[in-house]
Amino acid sequence: MTSCLPRATACAAVLLLTACGRGAPSSSGAPIGAAPRPSILLVTLDTTRADAIGPDSIGPDGKAVETPAFNALAARGRRFTQAYATSPETLPSHTSMMTGLYPAGHGVHENGRRLSDQTPLLAERLRGAGYRTAAFVSTFTLARRFGLARGFDVYDDELPAGAVERSSRDTTDAALALLDRRGSSDRTAATPLFLWVHYNDPHAPYEPPEPYRSRYAGHPYLGKVATMDAQLGRLVAAFERAVPDPRAIAVVADHGEGLGDHGEPQHGYLLYQSTVHVPLVVVGPGVAAGTTDTPVSTRRIFFTSLDWAGLGAAHSLRAGDPDPVLAEAMKPFLEFGWQPQSMIVDRTRKAILAGKVQEIYDVAADPGETHDLQATVTLPPAVRDALWDYPVPSLAAAAQNAPPLSAEDRQKLASLGYVSGGATPVVRKDAPRPADMTKLFAPIGEADGLFVAGRYAKAAPLLAKILSDDPHNLGVALQLAASYSALGQSAQAEATFRQAAAMAPDSPDVRLYLALHQARGPDWAQAAPLLEQVLASAPDRLPALEALATIRERQGRAPDAIALWQRAFALRSPSAPELAHLGDLEMGVGATDPAIAAFERARALDPHGFRRDLDLGVLYLAARRFADARDALDRVPASDPRSPMALFKRAQVSVLVHEPDVAARIAAARAHADAATRPLIAREKLFEGVGR
Repeated sequence: MTSCLPRATACAAVLLLTACGRGAPSSSGAPIGAAPRPSILLVTLDTTRADAIGPDSIGPDGKAVETPAFNALAARGRRFTQAYATSPETLPSHTSMMTGLYPAGHGVHENGRRLSDQTPLLAERLRGAGYRTAAFVSTFTLARRFGLARGFDVYDDELPAGAVERSSRDTTDAALALLDRRGSSDRTAATPLFLWVHYNDPHAPYEPPEPYRSRYAGHPYLGKVATMDAQLGRLVAAFERAVPDPRAIAVVADHGEGLGDHGEPQHGYLLYQSTVHVPLVVVGPGVAAGTTDTPVSTRRIFFTSLDWAGLGAAHSLRAGDPDPVLAEAMKPFLEFGWQPQSMIVDRTRKAILAGKVQEIYDVAADPGETHDLQATVTLPPAVRDALWDYPVPSLAAAAQNAPPLSAEDRQKLASLGYVSGGATPVVRKDAPRPADMTKLFAPIGEADGLFVAGRYAKAAPLLAKILSDDPHNLGVALQLAASYSALGQSAQAEATFRQAAAMAPDSPDVRLYLALHQARGPDWAQAAPLLEQVLASAPDRLPALEALATIRERQGRAPDAIALWQRAFALRSPSAPELAHLGDLEMGVGATDPAIAAFERARALDPHGFRRDLDLGVLYLAARRFADARDALDRVPASDPRSPMALFKRAQVSVLVHEPDVAARIAAARAHADAATRPLIAREKLFEGVGR
């Protein structure tokens, strides 16, 4: 990894990622002795530092942390004191645990991406071996749309309305409901269970509930860890009540938290111990109690679970054999074009590589990584080669596995502190090292949150300052130009677009943002060719589809607009008002059945807020679905300004289905007629000779 420029993967790295990652063959393992296979509880602790939990732990700020539930598991299981996440971000790290692969193997390098459907998952393997499978996750970052739900009979990612996370108490309550049902069922009790429960509490913002708020006053992060530990205790107790022996439990963090160490407030940017050194405890058949300081990767959760299930013992933590321990932090590279980063741990030595800059630390003697040994220590050749050959992801490939996200989805990611996937960055040989850009970490996170929330007046000054400090940051330049555009500051917007175009003359992202700017102004029609170019190279680019659909509407090209909206809604879930708008367009071109479908979906999404029963009734009538038309028209309230039309149409239905009160229906239509319906009633042949 000699620069930011992606290159071919070396053979050694390919072998490392496949032989150690693609999995143990199912034929190589047999069930553990003659005993039944254990049910498995996997608990993943989001944003939990290794020094913030466990026996005798003193928190990162010197405050003792009480974590009795974790400590009890550590006392009867094996605690790995040198466990490392594969990435300091939630989705890539969990994907490694669920696939056994490093991010370079599974292709998910940052949050907001999607795992390929072709990559096998742990739950699929276990369900195929006869396990019941269930998952309960606590953050939008792990929502099913990102690809980890495959293989689970239950994948509970339900969050409170409008929220991006739920508390460990709420997640535990949901998991306990499943365990209670299982415990009372003879049919499922004998079937082994794989249960994954994810807690998100220690993630920022740190706002613990009482009594932990008071108990850890001045140490809110630790208060959230203690809050989570209490729910871990509830969960383990319920699991052991509901599930008969044998049982296995693994508790592990997905990554840690910077808390200011090395200039990193949270996580995702750097590879120091605060964000990649994590707690890991394993309890179950074949696991000797005690502690080990052998470095291990959390990806081995995958192999350990297969081992318990009798599907192969290679790379299992039950054996505790040494294994190459690698990790990456590619977010700064993929988002900003900074140097890509990888790391490797060899016994007590840890090396971090960013571009051509290598750091080496003795993490046993120097856990704070304050003394770089690069000048005096030489890595063994195999270790150095594995580090330097770790593959740098292709920017184009990384962009392709980003699922289409709505504005609401992007805002959810930003509210969790994650840059939500903007422009493909400019790759440059002289790109900065992330560790040298720490002063921008907090402003970038704040600016991104403001931008996706539409608070452009506050975002623009921050973005301008970031761009002055990092003048080749294409994503920031485009966000700044878009902010100026939204604020009506066209001159500043166009100047910033020129700056962005100079950075990346052929960038489809520049074309897209410029088209969105043009679409706001008086020359909006000029945006159409640019949007067509974007969609020609990226047919699923959601903002381009939505912007071009709006332009086609303004041009009076309703069929084209309908086709574009349908493509957009195939990529993301539309809201009820959006579906009603699509129904209007389809009704306007005489597409009766599609219009009915759109209105029905809108009503199903928001039955209490739906106000289009008249239109739906008219469409049902046109489709000769008389019973449905009757019900829809009967739902139109008398207070609706279009009630006279509803009464007229309802009288037509009454005649067609031969209702006994048809005369009263026609009389009501005549009595409440307005200027629009009066001539229609007078000419309606269905009413001739009825009600007079």
